[in-house]
Amino acid sequence: MYCCQNKDRVGMAARRAFVSLALCLLLGKQTSARNDAPCQPSKWNNGYSRFLKRHLPSGTPDSVDHNEWEKFIKSLGGCDRPTQSFLHPKDLDRVRAVCSDEGGKVFKDNLCISQQPFTFVTVRSTPGTCGIRKVERERKHLILACEVLENVCVPVHFEGNPTDQRPSNNARGCQSSQRRNQAATFQPSWLWLIFTFLVTFYAF
Repeated sequence: MYCCQNKDRVGMAARRAFVSLALCLLLGKQTSARNDAPCQPSKWNNGYSRFLKRHLPSGTPDSVDHNEWEKFIKSLGGCDRPTQSFLHPKDLDRVRAVCSDEGGKVFKDNLCISQQPFTFVTVRSTPGTCGIRKVERERKHLILACEVLENVCVPVHFEGNPTDQRPSNNARGCQSSQRRNQAATFQPSWLWLIFTFLVTFYAF
């Protein structure tokens, strides 16, 4: 009798351990900080608005004058970032198009690279003081993180391109991952279904 009870306890402990492991794996898959492909649902609701505020603010200076840029960056309250890149607001539609098949190609992870180069200004300053060290006008292909907000794939992060990377001719269009992975949006539901089945099965 004691032997049977002991076996039951061991079996129950094993079941609990199995269910706990399954739950950890399920939650771990669902709470990854970064999407592994472009144009997937964003985990941050303010990603696009923050991108606009940081990289396409109104009133951007047309020159590379250090004094103008110091004054401008101070007005944005952005003295804590040593390197900042600013696109011209008139290029907004082109920038958004990087997150489409027409304007961008898959680079890696959730990043897309523009098919055409852009002209933008990169400002390097001393953190905390806004003391300008360098203002440089650059012309490169943009590398942007693209995620879906309100059913539209939009840029949410500006990635530096120090080695002047260019899009590969063999790369897929930026939104191809969105179409290819549409079925994956149902994956969490199926995972929860499987998990519920396992809990029910091992509970009885």
